[in-house]
Amino acid sequence: MFNKTYITRVNQNEQISGFQKVLLSVSSAFTALIDPSRQDMVATLGETTGTIFLERIRDKMLQDKIGRRILREQPIVNSQTIDLNYLRQLPKTTFGRAYVAFLDKYQVTPDSRTKVRYIDDPELAYVMRRFREAHDFFHTLTNLPTTVEGELALKWFELAQTGLPVSLLSSLFGHLRLTSKERNHLFDIYVPWAVQCGSSSKLLMNVYFEEYFEKDIDGMRRELGIYLIDDLKK
Repeated sequence: MFNKTYITRVNQNEQISGFQKVLLSVSSAFTALIDPSRQDMVATLGETTGTIFLERIRDKMLQDKIGRRILREQPIVNSQTIDLNYLRQLPKTTFGRAYVAFLDKYQVTPDSRTKVRYIDDPELAYVMRRFREAHDFFHTLTNLPTTVEGELALKWFELAQTGLPVSLLSSLFGHLRLTSKERNHLFDIYVPWAVQCGSSSKLLMNVYFEEYFEKDIDGMRRELGIYLIDDLKK
């Protein structure tokens, strides 16, 4: 079901100077604003501007028993560490079955997350990696689709949870890609839910998702303080 694989302690990320990091921040922000679909630029922006916020997330993880364990063990989420076929055999009410159903429905894989490149501190680099690799777990728990509206709602949820600048950028400017009707729907329904649910629920970076696969997803949501939008279709 889940094989624990650990990240090596050797920092393999690209070493860049402070000036280069500033240039990367500016160029990636400009590109991401023009074309939010450029996930490589969005990822670069997140790495070059998020150090303080990653430190805060790391500190919150260190204050939590499970968070400390995650930082110590550094589990990786990919198709080698997670047996997706096993998850497909689980009861429909389980978190694992819901997770793999999400992957199958939207034709995504746990191998699709952008590699961390520009964070020097190995532990902070892992925090960013875990945040990215947990993205589809967030989708599964919140029952948000991968539509533009759904992704933006999740960014608002992540912003309320983590305060990461890259989530703020996507939240503030991503709606420009929507129609007027979609934008109204986003701000009238999705955003209020995302901010309230994200700020009142347990910090999901302190959740060892891989150990919840066989558990009932509704019970898991109650445990974590996650509640769903009543109707995402309207």
